[in-house]
Amino acid sequence: MTITCGKQTLLIPDGTTAEECLRALSAYPPGTVAALVNGAVAELNASVRSDATLTPLTPSDEEGRRVYERSLRFVLLLALRSLYPGRQVRIEYSAGPGVFIRLPGIDMDETMVAAVEAEMRRITLADMPFVMQRWQKEDAIAYFEQDGQTDKVELLRRRPFDYFNMYCCDGMWEYFYGAMAPSTGYVSTFRLHPHAPGFVMLLPAYDDPSVPASYVHRPKHLAVFSQSARWCEILGVVNAADLANMMERRRMRAFIRVNEALHDQAIGDIARQIAARGKRIILVAGPSSSGKTTFAGRLGVHLTVLGRRPVQISLDNYYRNRCDLPLEPDGTVDLEALHTIDVALLQEHLRRLLDGEEVEIPRFDFCTAMRKPRGVPLKLEPGQPVIIEGIHGLNPALSDHLPQAVIHRVFVSALTCINLDDHNRIRTTDVRLLRRIVRDHQFRGTTPENTMKMWPSVRRGEEKWIFPYQELADSVFNTALHYELPVLKRFAFALLQQIQPGTPEDVLSQRLRKVLHYFPEISDDMLDEIPPLSLLREFIGGSTMEKE
Repeated sequence: MTITCGKQTLLIPDGTTAEECLRALSAYPPGTVAALVNGAVAELNASVRSDATLTPLTPSDEEGRRVYERSLRFVLLLALRSLYPGRQVRIEYSAGPGVFIRLPGIDMDETMVAAVEAEMRRITLADMPFVMQRWQKEDAIAYFEQDGQTDKVELLRRRPFDYFNMYCCDGMWEYFYGAMAPSTGYVSTFRLHPHAPGFVMLLPAYDDPSVPASYVHRPKHLAVFSQSARWCEILGVVNAADLANMMERRRMRAFIRVNEALHDQAIGDIARQIAARGKRIILVAGPSSSGKTTFAGRLGVHLTVLGRRPVQISLDNYYRNRCDLPLEPDGTVDLEALHTIDVALLQEHLRRLLDGEEVEIPRFDFCTAMRKPRGVPLKLEPGQPVIIEGIHGLNPALSDHLPQAVIHRVFVSALTCINLDDHNRIRTTDVRLLRRIVRDHQFRGTTPENTMKMWPSVRRGEEKWIFPYQELADSVFNTALHYELPVLKRFAFALLQQIQPGTPEDVLSQRLRKVLHYFPEISDDMLDEIPPLSLLREFIGGSTMEKE
């Protein structure tokens, strides 16, 4: 058979493993944990049976990083089973370049975390294989039931397929919803950082997979995640099966109402802080599909109730004409960069508004990629605040020449706290991508394929221009709704099924569909329960925020 990687092509015997093919082509960079074979993720020990194009996957690649994390999670669970037999383990949410983990009921100190790390290193040095077997669903349910993993039992009972791949290492069986590295020795680059009550498991650095990533201390970010996780526990919904149970017991309507009430209460708390401190400029920032626009509108409603009557400005209207933007080395324009915004004009307008002058707010036309000839006049009344919403809101360069005492900064993001099960988290970036696929298809005429093609660029822009400044926020708001995945499934699943097989977007589509498989689809009549001012309405439609 003929195999190709980049510009190299070789004839190799049928049945050669993916790893052997890559090594034969001298296309095996350090840290390789899996491969793309004709566009599909394949394990390194998988046999290649026909002509194929191969690409190595490392922790610097999104799919490679997920394979690495899954395999390292197995190592972690082996270590915790040895040190804390029978204890529940929750692998929860992203913490910078790592994952937050806790053992409910145990406060992990530095000594305990160091012992876990030492045991993990022993396991990776032993280089034990991950052995795959195809199991019938009933057999897996019986195994996890006997092992006391009721979260997996409840989830697998709803699995739409009768069989799947289980993995065994050192006598322990697990299911991780995706490909694995060949053995524990492939995931020896990691570090554990204590973070009470648990710890953060740091993965390899993106730019150098040979060393663990540095710990990034983001206390405000983790505090909001922790608050949302507590809400989930109070509401009795921490895993996908819990949502399914709630829908089966016909308690979903009440659950939606409580979710929305929690959101409204949190937004009201932020508004009260702003009003009590007399802030005049409210900067709202967050990554793509975080719900910034609706949040800003709802914050304005709460401030109006408090007698502040704010006006709202979108940073989008301060975009510079596309033809005036500098080109990147590859000839493209970085549309996520701060220099796409006319910062000097924005700061001049805000200073004049605070001084009681009238200004003309520009209007940007996305169809022509230029400003319209005439703007909109605006003058603030004495004490009246202005809400400014856009991805660069927290960048210090946006507001460095403004009076800092009158500014209140808010960071919003969709921080998903519901897991598939205790050991398999749902990434917040995947939920935001689902939101964007639905919104772009419905309101922007963008196909799911094109949304997915843009997503890596969007993510790079977020890491460069948004997330480094999130801890500068005075308030952090989680726009995730604990009921939203059954809703997004209704709008997104059929779109994802239409993605062309064998494309890079198909890999992403399969990953998203695999998550959505475990959530029931919300019914038509239940959609009516979602209020018109819900953050979710920004993506699925039906919002009345911008209607007169």
